[in-house]
Amino acid sequence: MASSNPLPKIPGTTPFDGEQAKKGYALNKMCFSFNAIENRDEFLKDEEAYMRKYSLTEPQAAAIRAKNVLQLIAAGGNAYYLAKFAGIFKLDMQDIGAQQTGMTKDEFKAMLVAAGK
Repeated sequence: MASSNPLPKIPGTTPFDGEQAKKGYALNKMCFSFNAIENRDEFLKDEEAYMRKYSLTEPQAAAIRAKNVLQLIAAGGNAYYLAKFAGIFKLDMQDIGAQQTGMTKDEFKAMLVAAGK
């Protein structure tokens, strides 16, 4: 059912709406599981088996393999849950911001410093 008030299109963004939530349910459920250390360990032991356990789609699995935030968002990922996944690989918000903007982490950090002046 289409919304009577669709979200405005913002170039370069994927709004997390009801459609994206449905699309990303399995992916977000898997990422939520990473709150528990034993689940993070199980994932690192066999990533493919862990993804199958949650029935990820191939685009979701490919985005997980690539550790690509923009692909994960396009596959229905919610930023809150994706942060759980990123933390496994010691990625911080600056790493994620750099990916999202197409910059290196150092370039992204420099942009943040410049914007704060």
